[in-house]
Amino acid sequence: MLGVLGEDPYLFFTWNVTYGTLSPLGVPQQVILINNQFPGPNINSTSNNNIVINVFNNLDEPFLLTWSGIQQRKNSWQDGVLGTNCPILPGTNYTYHFQVKDQIGSYIYYPTTGMHRATGGFGGLRINSRLLIPVPYADPEDDYTVILNDWYSKSHTALQKLLDSGRTLARPDGVLVNGKNAKGDGKDEPLFTMKPGKTYKYRICNAGLKNTLNFRIQGHTMKLVEMEGSHVVQNVYESLDVHVGQCFSVLVTANQDPKDYYMVASTRFNKQVLTGKGIIRYTNGKGPASPELPEAPVGWAWSLNQFRSFRWNLTASAARPNPQGSYHYGSINITRTIKLINSASQEGGKLRYALNGVSHVNPETPLKLAEYYGVADKVFKYDTILDSPQANVANAKIVTQPNVLNLTFRNFVEIIFENHEKSMQSYHLDGYSFFAVAVEPGTWTPEKRKHYNLLDAVSRTTVQVYPKSWAAILLTFDNAGLWNIRSEMWERAYLGQQLYASVLSPARSLRDEYNLPDNSLLCGIVKDMPKPAPYSI
Repeated sequence: MLGVLGEDPYLFFTWNVTYGTLSPLGVPQQVILINNQFPGPNINSTSNNNIVINVFNNLDEPFLLTWSGIQQRKNSWQDGVLGTNCPILPGTNYTYHFQVKDQIGSYIYYPTTGMHRATGGFGGLRINSRLLIPVPYADPEDDYTVILNDWYSKSHTALQKLLDSGRTLARPDGVLVNGKNAKGDGKDEPLFTMKPGKTYKYRICNAGLKNTLNFRIQGHTMKLVEMEGSHVVQNVYESLDVHVGQCFSVLVTANQDPKDYYMVASTRFNKQVLTGKGIIRYTNGKGPASPELPEAPVGWAWSLNQFRSFRWNLTASAARPNPQGSYHYGSINITRTIKLINSASQEGGKLRYALNGVSHVNPETPLKLAEYYGVADKVFKYDTILDSPQANVANAKIVTQPNVLNLTFRNFVEIIFENHEKSMQSYHLDGYSFFAVAVEPGTWTPEKRKHYNLLDAVSRTTVQVYPKSWAAILLTFDNAGLWNIRSEMWERAYLGQQLYASVLSPARSLRDEYNLPDNSLLCGIVKDMPKPAPYSI
């Protein structure tokens, strides 16, 4: 594609995906590296940039990356999940090409194939505000990305075999902060340095598999300024619960005695607490970090209260010049309510996770390609689950098949995630951000709408659901394409706790959706079919 005058800037990357051996927890293990880096490289972009990433797969298995939270407007072709893309086969490459349009904020990318996410291939993706659009805080001295993971010392193949054999992933073996865990023996290199008196931005993301991680910095408070693409009301926190798949941006001022301080991340809601540490060093520092770590909160009522303290900054501009609050989501009529109840089953020795009784499997032909080529009826059925399931669906027999909902383009929809299990859930929706208007204990009924925050709920891309609780989100399905709604707990997503929303524009117009890119990988039954006529304006 030739750049034309006045076109938005292009950023080009070549990524080489390989195995390597590292010892993040002190034991040598196989990890996935991108350009020999673990975590992978940070992508530093600005809104409206075009990002072109040529990914060379040098693993021995098919591989895909998703750009979690990037909306891919009109362009689900670049989403990098198995419902939209054929995986990149070993020894081959594929070039992603997408625009980070009308978005700012902190995001992550990670692999969506098998259990690759358990051993690497993840990293940070930031989108800065264009120069002309003011940001509601002064420019920090520097901008740091902190990737947190609960971590297993087993290989991704061993973990996948466990799940395929009907077992769950046990507790993780440790917690990593940017791929490491400080030993505290005086020999740890700092992950970050701060100059006394200066303020720094830290983008904190949980790229782990299973556990909420509480993040805190010894001796320092954090001022929350952004989460998943929204400027927020700037409250000050001593610690933050970062649920799986979530990202927060905070400001930290170096206003303590000049020495080393630990960043601490520890698992939440488990009997046995695992902790990871990383060092921040003052540039004029004189001395080691104190071995006394700040305490983590206990229980999930604290976490729910923290969620309720997060508010959208109504006066700040995000990627566009108009204030965030000029979009009055609370006064739009809901046209459809979809309640999704998660469940688990070990029937017949097979472990599966489901939404409304259906455990999703990815057919060999990606759902989106089947739709585009007009052969969807040969690959999957639409709407095999009910919008309002019976409460006993949580205990019903699970059906394993592709789970695809047909959504009307531009409808304003309410989605309820209801969790009857005793474990935490965290959900992510590709292609959109949504308003997380309520998270409450118990079960949802229409009367609970009285409790919704219809003024300043944060527009974001993930939401957590506490044990035996529910969460409600609102959004307009105005981005044509096929979009994954999934559990961010990766063993659950891998074993079926996900579905796809098919949002077709009746116009088949390029105004609503881009054509299948010329370089798209083809597989399954569409591999040798003639390409359909392209969309036109």
